[in-house]
Amino acid sequence: MKSTTLKRLLLPVGAGLVSCLSGCNLEVLDPKGSVGMAEKSLIATSTWAMLIVVIPVIILTLWFAYRYRASNTSATYAPKWSHSTAIEIVVWTVPTLIILFLGVLTWKTTHELDPYKPLESNVKPINVEVVALDWKWLFIYPDLGIASVNQLALPVGTPVNFSITSDSVMNSFFIPQLGTQVYAMAGMQTRLHLIADHAGDYAGLSANFSGKGFSDMKFRTLATSQQDFDAWVQKVKASSSQLSMDQYSTVAQPSEKAPVEYFSTVDPKLFTNIIAKYNNGHVTNFSDPSCVTKG
Repeated sequence: MKSTTLKRLLLPVGAGLVSCLSGCNLEVLDPKGSVGMAEKSLIATSTWAMLIVVIPVIILTLWFAYRYRASNTSATYAPKWSHSTAIEIVVWTVPTLIILFLGVLTWKTTHELDPYKPLESNVKPINVEVVALDWKWLFIYPDLGIASVNQLALPVGTPVNFSITSDSVMNSFFIPQLGTQVYAMAGMQTRLHLIADHAGDYAGLSANFSGKGFSDMKFRTLATSQQDFDAWVQKVKASSSQLSMDQYSTVAQPSEKAPVEYFSTVDPKLFTNIIAKYNNGHVTNFSDPSCVTKG
């Protein structure tokens, strides 16, 4: 009878928990790059360390409630009990050691996963300049002289050096499966270094609320072989659209659910000019991590 009643109680609780998780985006726990893998490892290690305290506390709370319930007359009744040295040592020592462990782990990984730190690789990196607009993303490939809207392509196994800014309100650039989100701010240039270790079509998004079109401010990241990446570059170069400063003013107009666009040529000073217009025509060097906000 008790077993049946327990099952009836647990089933709706379990269903409720599953329904709560159904709306969660767990792509960050399915990384496809070395940075994302390191961040997943950090999350898992921190979680397991904290569970060393959480699980025993939950179990003991339930056991105490059951063991010392009012109807259990066989339980020891000690109304004058107030102290136990052994218990004090356990409840202070274990959490203290966990906090120290997490502190060292956080300090170490904070430096190892610094988004401004270039990735070590024998492969020459590619450079991509990112501009957050309302409500779309502009990607400029300065070394290739091309640009795209809401589509980012990169070759597998090649480090990518991102320079990020905004031509609107503050935003946040994030590719969950590759790792690390970094803020995009008008008049400032933040940096990020990522790499894709596996081919795929990965979601990119805005991680900072920026107005009515925020929910559709998404892009696709195409991680491909070098051969397929070269083919993508040629497809972009075949586009009839060109991104001059005059054309950029049209592209930068607010729009929702913006389609993918390609630009076969781009003004080489476009990214610099976007930053400079918020600084009286001057470009301030924000390459120093201490000068910017990172997330």
